[in-house]
Amino acid sequence: MNSGEGGFLVTDDDEVMARAVILSGSYMLYQRHGTVPPEEVFEAVKYHTPNVSGRMDHLRAAILRPQLRALDAQCEKWTARYRVVEEGLRGTPGLRIVERAGAERFVGSSIQFLLLDWDGGAVEEVMGRCAARGVELKWFGGAEPAGFTSRYDSWRYVSAAPMPATDRILRAIVDMRLPLTFSLEDCAQIARIIRAEVGAVWQARAA
Repeated sequence: MNSGEGGFLVTDDDEVMARAVILSGSYMLYQRHGTVPPEEVFEAVKYHTPNVSGRMDHLRAAILRPQLRALDAQCEKWTARYRVVEEGLRGTPGLRIVERAGAERFVGSSIQFLLLDWDGGAVEEVMGRCAARGVELKWFGGAEPAGFTSRYDSWRYVSAAPMPATDRILRAIVDMRLPLTFSLEDCAQIARIIRAEVGAVWQARAA
């Protein structure tokens, strides 16, 4: 669902919700909200949570409300596209699918796969070859953050100890958005392109 910068948050974590209420710009008037967590939760977080006035206005709420009726159907459409790409990539030499747990419910608005332990030059070659055929991929292993691919080691506003196991996975993650403007046939074609280009680079590097 999208209304520009609008949306909604659902959680059963009282602390997360209390922080979200204060972040949204409630000031110290949060008691007026009819569904807030208990007062003691706010007492624990209110001095440590900034007010960024991230409120949703009435116009954005009005745009979102009709989308609720179509939410389940939209989620099913996204996941159908995800499954087409997933099946098209399954078994590609050098490429690892992120296997989903059978009990998991998810919305497949993007798909991630792993080029595990590939060197950076090979991953960039795959991305370039796919881009030349109209398939835009994002990679979390680049030296500099690009788009939405920033990593914890790029965040200078927090200090973090090195995480070698995490870094290995981040260097392997390739991401692609799956908008609903893609048909199922588009998704199958995209999977064929990725499969062909990953395979070509894999074979060339192995030769």
